[in-house]
Amino acid sequence: MASTDFHIEERPRPAACPACAVAPLAEHLAELPTDAEIMLSLPTIHCAACISAVERALTKTQGVVDARVNLTLRRAAVKTDGSVGVDDLVARLAAIGYEAHELDAGLLSTTAAQRQGRDLLMRLGVAFFAMMNVMLLSVAVWSGAEGVTRDMMHWISAAIAIPAVIFSGRPFYVSAWSALRVRRLNMDVPITLAIVLAVVTSLYETAHSGAHAYFDAAISLCFFLLGGRYLDFKTRASARSAAQELSALEVPRALRLSASGEEVVAAADLRVDDVIRVRPGGRIPADGVVTHGTSELDRSLMTGESLPAAIGIGGLVSAGEINLTGPLELRVTASGRDSSLARIADLVAMAEAGRSNYTSLADHAAKLYAPFVHILSVLAAIGWWLYTQDMRVSLNIAAAVLIITCPCALGLAVPAVTTAASGRLFRKGLLIKHATALERLAEVDCVVFDKTGTLTMGAPEVISLDHLSQRQQEITAALVAGSDHPLSRALALALTQRGIRPVTVEALHEVLGAGVEAHLDGQTIRLGRAEWVGAVAVDETATYLAIGAEPAIAITFRDQIRDGATATIAALRAKSMRIVMLSGDQKGAVSRFAAMVGIEEYQAAVSPQDKAAYLQTLAAEGQTVLMVGDGLNDTVALASAHVSISPASALDAARAASDMVLLGRDLSPLPEAMEVAKSARARIKENFTLATAYNVIAVPLAVAGFATPLIAALAMSLSSITVSLNALRLRG
Repeated sequence: MASTDFHIEERPRPAACPACAVAPLAEHLAELPTDAEIMLSLPTIHCAACISAVERALTKTQGVVDARVNLTLRRAAVKTDGSVGVDDLVARLAAIGYEAHELDAGLLSTTAAQRQGRDLLMRLGVAFFAMMNVMLLSVAVWSGAEGVTRDMMHWISAAIAIPAVIFSGRPFYVSAWSALRVRRLNMDVPITLAIVLAVVTSLYETAHSGAHAYFDAAISLCFFLLGGRYLDFKTRASARSAAQELSALEVPRALRLSASGEEVVAAADLRVDDVIRVRPGGRIPADGVVTHGTSELDRSLMTGESLPAAIGIGGLVSAGEINLTGPLELRVTASGRDSSLARIADLVAMAEAGRSNYTSLADHAAKLYAPFVHILSVLAAIGWWLYTQDMRVSLNIAAAVLIITCPCALGLAVPAVTTAASGRLFRKGLLIKHATALERLAEVDCVVFDKTGTLTMGAPEVISLDHLSQRQQEITAALVAGSDHPLSRALALALTQRGIRPVTVEALHEVLGAGVEAHLDGQTIRLGRAEWVGAVAVDETATYLAIGAEPAIAITFRDQIRDGATATIAALRAKSMRIVMLSGDQKGAVSRFAAMVGIEEYQAAVSPQDKAAYLQTLAAEGQTVLMVGDGLNDTVALASAHVSISPASALDAARAASDMVLLGRDLSPLPEAMEVAKSARARIKENFTLATAYNVIAVPLAVAGFATPLIAALAMSLSSITVSLNALRLRG
C-alpha cells in the first residue's frame, strides 16, 4: 500500500477500561516449569471476555497443557508438552483477532515486589493486633491502677509489645542501619531510636515498679508508620522496570541457517555474519541485512511510523521489528547487547536512574527533621541529668521527646495525600504509578506530545469515497478482501459501512511490498503503491486504484484524532504551558496535524535518541517537561522526562517507563491532573506545617517532663489523624 508523508504509529488497539487496568492480581500467572512455559505479550486484551477467549483458544490448541492470562500485565503463561511452538500459538491467537508477541519469561519476575507488599501488610497486621491489646491493658493503668496490678499490666504489655515491635519495626531498623553505615541520617533513624528508647525505658520502669511505661506508644508508633509505608508502597505497586520490559521484547530464540539446515538457537548465541530466517509474523531477533526475500516490516515500535515499510535484498532491519508478509533471510550485523533494541533498553535504564535522583518533599523534610529531633532529645537528657542527677529521669525525658515528636505525621504527610489524589484521578481515568509523580507534575511548565498513538488513535480512516463511482467502490471492495494491510482494513470497514458489495474477480493475490492485484473482464486491476500502479503520488497517506488503462485514482486517509486532544491542548495553552509535538512521521504529515490540533511548535522525523536529546535541550533551557507518548520510540523520552504519561493502549514498555497511565481513550484528564497535582503539593506542604505546629506545641511539654504515656499516645494519634483528614480534602 502506498504512503507518502503521513504515517500511523501502531495498529488500532482497544483502550483499557479502568476496571481492566487495575484488575487485582488475583489473576496471578501459574507457577509453570521454565522448560514448558511460553510467555506471550497480549497488548490488545482489555476485558474479562478477552481473558476467556484467549484462554479458551490456547487450551484447545493441541500440545497446550494449560494457559493462564494476567489482564493486569497483559500476558499469558502457556504450559505445553513441547510439541507446540510459539509461532503456532501466535497464529492461533491471530486467527481470533488478538495480537501476540513472545516474551522472555526469565526477565519478567515480579515476585520480589509482591513479596515486599505481603511482608509490609503482614507486619502492619501484627502491629495493629498488638497495639489494640496493649491499649486495652493500658486503660487500667490510665484509670489509676497501682502496685501489683499496674506492674502486672505492664509486664503483660511487655510480653505482647516487645516481640511485635521487633517483628513489625524491621523495615525501619534495616533502613536506619543502612543510613548510619554510610554516616548519614534519614527519617528512620529517629524512628528506630524512639522505639528502642521507649522499649528500654519501659522495661526499666516496669522492672522497678515505675508509674509509666511506653509500650503502647512504641507499638502505636510502629503501626502508624507502617500504615504510611504501606500506602507509599501501594502508590508505586504498578510501576515496573521499563528496561525489563524492553529486554523481554528481545526474541529469546532464532532460526539459524547452516550447512546442515535449520537449527533453533538462543538469540543470545547469534554472532555477526550468522544467517537467520524470520518467518512472517515473527519478531526480528537481531540487527541485520536482508540477503534473500522481500516483505513488509512493522517498524512502529522503533520509528513511530506504523504503515508497513517494504524491504528487499540489501535492506537494513533492526531487532524488535516485526516481519509481516514474506519470509526473510538475514545476515546478522549486531546481536545481543549490541543490537539497536538493547541500546534503547540501556538508554531507558540510564534515564530511569537519573529520574530516581529526584528528591521529594518528604526527603527534604527528613534532612531537617532527623538532626533536629536527635539534638533536642540529647539536650533534654543532658539538661535533666544536670538538674536531677538521675539518669532514669533523664532517659525517660529523652524517650518522651523522641516519642512525642515521632514522625508519624511527617511519615503520613505524603502517602496520605498521594493516596487521596490517586483515588480522585483514578475516577477521572488516570492511574498514578510512581510515588513522586504528583509532586513532579506540579512543577511542569512544558508538555511534549508524541503524535501517532498519543494525540491520534493510531488507526487510519478513509477521508472520502465520494469521488469513486459505485462500480469503482465495488471493485475496491473486492481487492481489499485479499489483503490484511492496515489501509486495506480501514478501506474495507468504510466500504462495508456504505453497504458496498464486492464484485467477483479472478486471480486475486497480494504482491509483497506493492499491493493487491486481480483480473476483471480481461483487465488487470490493482490497488497499492503509487509507483506500482503508475500513479503520481499525492502528499498524503494514500493508496491508489488502477483499473486497466484508466488513470489511477488516489484514495486518501487520515489518522483519527484522539478524543479530547484538541480541547486538552487548548486547556494547557490557557495555563500558559509550552506545547511541543515530536513525531517519527514526515514533516508534511506532522505540520498538517499540528495545525489541526493547535500546536505551533513541532519536530518531525525524530528518532528515539533525538526525542530524549530534545528533552535534555528543553531541560537545559530551564523547562520542566511532561512527556506524553505510547511507543517503543518514546520510552527513552518517557523515562528521561521530569514526569511522563502514556495511554493504556501504549506498548507495555512505554507504560512501564511512564509515571502515569491514561485508562481511557480521552486525553481530557491531563489538565485536571495538573490542577490536582498542584493541590496535592499544597496539601503536602500544609501537612508538614501541621506536623511542625504539632511539634511546637508538644515538644515543650515533653522537655518539661509533662508527657505521660497517655499524652504521648494521644498527641501522636491526633497528629496522624489530622494529617490524614487534611489529605482527604483532595478527594472532592
